[in-house]
Amino acid sequence: MPTDCIPFKETNYFSDFICDYLAEKPELKDFYHRFPKLENFEAQIHEKSISFKRETRTVLVETLKQQYKDIKTSNLTSENIESLQQENTFTITTGHQLNLFTGPLYFLFKIVSTINLTMQLKAEYPNYNFVPIYWMASEDHDFEEINYFNFKGKKIQWNSTQTGAVGHFNTEGLDDVFDIISLEFGEGRHAKQLKTWFKEGYLKHNNLADATRYLANELFGEHGLVIVDADDRELKRLFIPQMRKEMLEQTAFKTVSETNKKLEELDLKIQVNPREINLFYIKDGLRERIVESDGAYSVLDSEIQWNETELLKHLDEAPECFSPNVIMRPLYQEVILPNLCYIGGGGEMIYWLQLKSNFEAQNVTFPMLLLRNSALIKTTKQAEKLEKLNISDKDLFLDRHAFINKKVRKISNMDIDFSDQIAHLESQFKSLYDLAEQTDKSFIGAVKAQEVKQLKGLKNLEKRLLQAQKRKLADQISRCTELQEQLFPNQSLQERNTNFSELYLEFGDQLIPELLKALEPLKGEFLILNLK
Repeated sequence: MPTDCIPFKETNYFSDFICDYLAEKPELKDFYHRFPKLENFEAQIHEKSISFKRETRTVLVETLKQQYKDIKTSNLTSENIESLQQENTFTITTGHQLNLFTGPLYFLFKIVSTINLTMQLKAEYPNYNFVPIYWMASEDHDFEEINYFNFKGKKIQWNSTQTGAVGHFNTEGLDDVFDIISLEFGEGRHAKQLKTWFKEGYLKHNNLADATRYLANELFGEHGLVIVDADDRELKRLFIPQMRKEMLEQTAFKTVSETNKKLEELDLKIQVNPREINLFYIKDGLRERIVESDGAYSVLDSEIQWNETELLKHLDEAPECFSPNVIMRPLYQEVILPNLCYIGGGGEMIYWLQLKSNFEAQNVTFPMLLLRNSALIKTTKQAEKLEKLNISDKDLFLDRHAFINKKVRKISNMDIDFSDQIAHLESQFKSLYDLAEQTDKSFIGAVKAQEVKQLKGLKNLEKRLLQAQKRKLADQISRCTELQEQLFPNQSLQERNTNFSELYLEFGDQLIPELLKALEPLKGEFLILNLK
């Protein structure tokens, strides 16, 4: 299992902001609590242990047992659920939407990062237990973002007219998708397993949340993963104080808006903007915002409305009808879990950094924030082709135009790089500028015009020669670009496009164990992994 690493900054696929966060730039320190280093977890454990209530642990464990009652649960997952009752047990959490058949490959990377960090913490802090959590985004309503997955350049899509929280969606219509994937996956032992997972998950469970729980448990249950569906009456009852404060005081709007101003001063593109009330109302296919006007509360696009007394009474009686939006969901998570660290992608890291002030206003401990592992997975065959074509790992991360030009120069029998000639020409014109300066300054403009003309001609000649070589070497360049496209589909990272099923067909049950061996969550580099 040969591996290599490349700094995130050198991939050119990660924002300057994320690279600055990983570099612990001083100007960002006010927006997070503790940086995710192994030695910093001791203080985080101490702080969380003081603030987290024993009663919350009891509710959490009982709820999880109820959610797992119809699932074949591994001994390790069962032990992890039971351990959450103990005051020396803490969680490491990642969250993800309920993407069809897990969606992009990074779903696996998120969970593997979470599992591996708990293992690392257990070794470092043997007096504590650490449980990996996958938080299902079952209350999300962006169905168009999750109703498909990509397979070998094709979009496998589930069409449905259902509305509301996606976790409630009935799985009707997924039998048609199963027919499609059965043909696409083909035959063979690994294909048979993929089809079994899809059939058992999506055709034998009534809703998308249950289907996703089944699939995640099949993939990671033996490694102790605990899956939480927070769309639950008793869990939301724990969150009533924070929801009440949000509706009455508009806490998140005030705090996050102020933080956003500070982040904008750092030229950061804001990920999410707060509403005056950052809660939805969900019921019978409805998921709409709660709004307030002159002391009256209502649900958008509905006839539901309350005065303040009626609203608070309804919140106490039916907390399951109230749903946190993207601003409040992280707070909800940290209220109901004894959590130390959240693991997410670059976009998630940015919006979490918008939220610390709201946590402080709600008196909830802010977690450590860790960028998930990222990886490029190559097969042995692909690795051999790359070596034969003399393509380095760093070459693969170039954009298509730069990649082709570099390959043309590398495999050409002539050096089509006019950098030396351009530098020589610029040096000659420097002498001409000096001469004009000493004789007649009015000639400086003429010298500049001539320099621009000649440099343009030289660069144009270089471009034309490159194009001629591209035509001459078209076959070799085509093989190079085809290989880059396999590893960077649609000229984007593999992990953001490819579904795990493509790799599972190749590697089968070896895939996840190899990822568990290779991914190091605290290393902070992009992994390039050759799987045999």
